[in-house]
Amino acid sequence: MTDIQRPHEQIVRDNLTTGMVLGKFLPPTLGHRYLIDFARSWCDRLTVILGSLRREPVPGEQRVKWLNEMFPDVRVLHLTDENPQYPSEHPDFWQIWHDSIRRIMPEGPDLVFASEEYGFKLAGILGASYIPVDTPRELVPVNATMVRESPMEHWQWIPECVRPWFVKKVCIIGPESTGKTTLARRLAREFGTRCVAEYARGYIETHNGQVTPEMFPLFVKGQRASEEAMSRQANRILFCDTDHFTTALYHELYVGDRPEWIVREADSRLYDLYLLCSHEGTPYMEESQRQHPEMREWFFEPCLRRLSQRGEQHIILTGSLEERFGQACRAVTALLQAPVPQC
Repeated sequence: MTDIQRPHEQIVRDNLTTGMVLGKFLPPTLGHRYLIDFARSWCDRLTVILGSLRREPVPGEQRVKWLNEMFPDVRVLHLTDENPQYPSEHPDFWQIWHDSIRRIMPEGPDLVFASEEYGFKLAGILGASYIPVDTPRELVPVNATMVRESPMEHWQWIPECVRPWFVKKVCIIGPESTGKTTLARRLAREFGTRCVAEYARGYIETHNGQVTPEMFPLFVKGQRASEEAMSRQANRILFCDTDHFTTALYHELYVGDRPEWIVREADSRLYDLYLLCSHEGTPYMEESQRQHPEMREWFFEPCLRRLSQRGEQHIILTGSLEERFGQACRAVTALLQAPVPQC
């Protein structure tokens, strides 16, 4: 009698302690979390094997990182063999997968946990017993394809550490006293999410309003860290009050040059939409950290030029603060409703 034919009561009675879950986790979902939590609750030692292909839209290394964060007490192995994905693709499909799994997990599992029909066959070729887990998909009604195709619609099924990959980032930039900070906060409230404040502003306040050249690397690193941290708390979209190119322009104002290293940092940060606030039609309001009322047009022009040259998705906000808010809401709503490009 093979393992796969063993009666259910014998599977429970036998001392079977080593389990395995195989998947692409493209991306990990709360359905995967349930599957792995179920398996780790059943057996003493669980191994999760993540199989990836080079052509896939989310790198396998990133998915392994997510699984390690979600399950620090589970062994996660990364299988990078370019194996066929369906039995119809190769006559030796099952033997290929047997050899790949045995190569990275030579001890083999006692139990194979899965929510798919392939679990029976996979357990059989590995000499293991198959434990089905929520095969009707009723407990956690989601799969990775649904998340890839419509992450905004299935947001509640995406684990927190995975959400930053799908968060839509909206960057609000422009000259001084054009309503950027107020707009970022109001948009965050309107869309039920979070905004990232301008890190430099808070840092300067702790230094009595003084700005020195040595502070700018801290401004850049602090803004980046703040965005990364807050993206985990965002609900589908994150509003960012400033970007690194703005920091480069302020360096030019305060120090006298626009450092190439800050511009490169700006180029490496990707946003889904820019809201560029025009200085026209908004009065200049005095404030402790605002020192350049005469430079607002100078500040606006390089921002617009850069967005246009790089082909960044952007709109220019004009008119009253209320009109700007309406323009921003319409653009953000369109962004959230846009179809996800299929890879």
